[in-house]
Amino acid sequence: MTEKLLPVELTDSFNARLDDIEAFLEQADASFAFDRLIQELRSTVIPNLQRFPRIGRPYLDQAPQSAEALTQLAALPAGAPDALREYLHSDYLILYTVTKDPEIVYLLSIRHHRQLTFDFALLWSSGPSSQKQ
Repeated sequence: MTEKLLPVELTDSFNARLDDIEAFLEQADASFAFDRLIQELRSTVIPNLQRFPRIGRPYLDQAPQSAEALTQLAALPAGAPDALREYLHSDYLILYTVTKDPEIVYLLSIRHHRQLTFDFALLWSSGPSSQKQ
């Protein structure tokens, strides 16, 4: 029996955060850590999300406390905040969503644990709804 693997797509905002992480690690003289992150995304994170797209916990399980984050969440389309999930991998928090028809995993953002927040309005504008043609 063949296991159904969902496609995983990287959004523009996810790629931009990867660029930020690369620059941060280069400044810290730790380029090797970025290479390792890319390898782990390919070998572990993406395959896990293809097989188990709901492996991450719902983002709102730990509701944001700041007024800024709550305001950004309120500005999203109806149901969008409930679709956000977070996947922890090593020192990184990955924000993603899974669409229903068709089922696709969209990687929205990635942050090193030392980074503070996500820009939800930007994520959603470059996320699943803008990826559809």
